[in-house]
Amino acid sequence: MASKKEKKEEKIRFSTLIIDGTKYRTLLTDKFKNRSKFQEKDPGMIKAFIPGTIVKVRARKGKRVKEGDLLMVLEAMKMRNVVASPVDGVIRKVHVKVLDIVSKNQLMIEIDHEENS
Repeated sequence: MASKKEKKEEKIRFSTLIIDGTKYRTLLTDKFKNRSKFQEKDPGMIKAFIPGTIVKVRARKGKRVKEGDLLMVLEAMKMRNVVASPVDGVIRKVHVKVLDIVSKNQLMIEIDHEENS
């Protein structure tokens, strides 16, 4: 039967890192162990990078856009921010309209795009 000390040592998990040929042994924090998994960003999902108000929408469902084309203008803190297309593609859906108030990371536009663009 394992003692309390042995059980405690079993719960502690060390990780080994090798950096520039030097081996390091470290404990990972609970915050690190419980972090959410990385999800690769889809460049066709246009989200608000700052809370604000939509003042102009040029994007329309079914419209073909090229990288850099104006999609909309988002006003935040009395500054107007141009939202441009990051990819070539066709607009699948526009989730906002003029005078909508958006929060940070709110989905505004979906663009179908080629994976290799």
